[in-house]
Amino acid sequence: MIMAIDVGNTNIKIGLFERSKLCHSWRMYADRDRTSDELGIILESFFHHTGRRPIEVDGIIISSVVPSMNYTLEHMCSLFFPQAGAPLFVGPGIKTGINLRYDNPRSLGSDRICNAVGAYRIYGGPVITIDFGTATTFGVVDDHANFLGGAICPGVQVSLGALIEKTSMLPKIELIKPASVIGKNAVHCIQSGIVYGYVGQVDYLISKIIAETGRKDTKLIATGGMSRLISSESTYNITINSTLTLEGLNFLYEMNR
Repeated sequence: MIMAIDVGNTNIKIGLFERSKLCHSWRMYADRDRTSDELGIILESFFHHTGRRPIEVDGIIISSVVPSMNYTLEHMCSLFFPQAGAPLFVGPGIKTGINLRYDNPRSLGSDRICNAVGAYRIYGGPVITIDFGTATTFGVVDDHANFLGGAICPGVQVSLGALIEKTSMLPKIELIKPASVIGKNAVHCIQSGIVYGYVGQVDYLISKIIAETGRKDTKLIATGGMSRLISSESTYNITINSTLTLEGLNFLYEMNR
């Protein structure tokens, strides 16, 4: 059984793959101050909750955009999953099956690599990935497995947090889709601006990418916490795959084990 770990700026996502099929997935807060013992005990509790045992894991692959946590993760794996051997980190030198047409491939976030690999292997190209995380990232892969680049925007929650923090009179709100674009009070106005404004941003970037590539048949795949909220209002047909990054990690493990 393979364990895939996706370490983001806000959350850590864990997936267990058996015969290349995702059988369990979990999520926890990416607390940079946790020790390897704490991380291991939390993972053990996830395993026990589903009736699985850590000893069943015979391989581990990690994507991390938080370098300060990498040693802790590696130490946790050696303590709690010694039978799996040293974890494979997504980084320079790893086989991806796609051509990274990026100015400096070493600077490309490992999560974006996982998304590109997962989307191309599952859906084929040309494809655009949209990951609604702490940052919203776009990745573009053509039908010849070339990763062409993309775009990075502040995430929905980051935009909302900055708005509330930098204004004195605007209240904290629940981030839900309002009934109308024209708000009748401060809460509804903020909800409208954030949700519908973000939909407009996403749709505009998609339209510009399609115009640049000239491929109207491009598939659109979204993942991340805000993917359903934003995609539900898009004028484009966007497929939601909440485990895209984990599935990309599993493909990478199969290519590199």
